[in-house]
Amino acid sequence: MVEVKLKEWGNSLGVIVPAEKLKELRLHKGDKIEIDIVQKRRMDGFGICKRAMPFEEEKEAHEEF
Repeated sequence: MVEVKLKEWGNSLGVIVPAEKLKELRLHKGDKIEIDIVQKRRMDGFGICKRAMPFEEEKEAHEEF
């Protein structure tokens, strides 16, 4: 499997297949290929907490001696 990013190409988006993968599969310009697309979720610091329950500060209970 190869992970690639979508790149802007005029008014469209496209992918670039790494040269190592092209050599491995012996692919050349003009060859037809089939691609399965699997969307990966983008995670960032703010995205992790979206829709999370608000944090509540835990209060420590101390026993008195």
